[in-house]
Amino acid sequence: MKFLTRSGPSRAHLPRLLGLLVGLLAISLAGGWIWYFMRGETREGAGDTLQGLQVFGSLPDFSLTDRTQRTITRTDLLGTVWVANFIYTRCTDTCPLQSARMAALQRDFAEERGLRFLSITVDPKRDTPAVLAKYAARYDADRNRWWFLTGDKQTIYALIQEGFRLSVEDPTELAAPASTSPPRPSRVPEASRRFAARSAGRLDRMVDGWLIPAVASAHSDSDFLAPPFLHSSWFVLGDRTARIRGYYRTEEDQPMQRLRHDIRILLTER
Repeated sequence: MKFLTRSGPSRAHLPRLLGLLVGLLAISLAGGWIWYFMRGETREGAGDTLQGLQVFGSLPDFSLTDRTQRTITRTDLLGTVWVANFIYTRCTDTCPLQSARMAALQRDFAEERGLRFLSITVDPKRDTPAVLAKYAARYDADRNRWWFLTGDKQTIYALIQEGFRLSVEDPTELAAPASTSPPRPSRVPEASRRFAARSAGRLDRMVDGWLIPAVASAHSDSDFLAPPFLHSSWFVLGDRTARIRGYYRTEEDQPMQRLRHDIRILLTER
């Protein structure tokens, strides 16, 4: 007489079960590998750092002059974390806001000796070291930590376009259509006045009490009829090996908070 027992699977079913288990294991391993590969590919493109900050390339060698007539090169950036931006002293648009933002960073990271700030002029013909020194004084720029740089125009533009991967244009070099009609007044003054009225109070709030006058009066020596230089208003973050690790809009608060966070990350990297 045969009794029914709760025995395990019959030997006939073992190969099928083993095959199923092997298949599930293979799927799991494949999924894990795909996840790891995609993650690794992203991280490799992002510089393979634990924090996931991307690497957008390395700065080429350059040689510029700061407001104290000192020569600054790529070598001076090695071993430091740095933030760069692009301005010109006659600018009545984004430059005052950029400089106020940079001044706030200088203040917030006052104890970080391994952090540098670079403001590179896009109008080197007018922005001599003496002019930059006067401009820097408005923002209490520390000459040892915040460098205002000028130099050969072609060198600067090539550095911005090819090194920092940002745009810059000299309006005097842009082709203008031929016209026999008399020149009309520039719209720049009106735009500048609107920006000044809109920004004067907001700047104070955004930089936590940093006193910035209305843009127009802050640049009273500016030729309002001159067409503005076309340049990026983004901040660029770099690491200790002169690699670019991030780009940040200066017009909004959230990207600036992210920049502060990323600066702290890079300061802890070794």
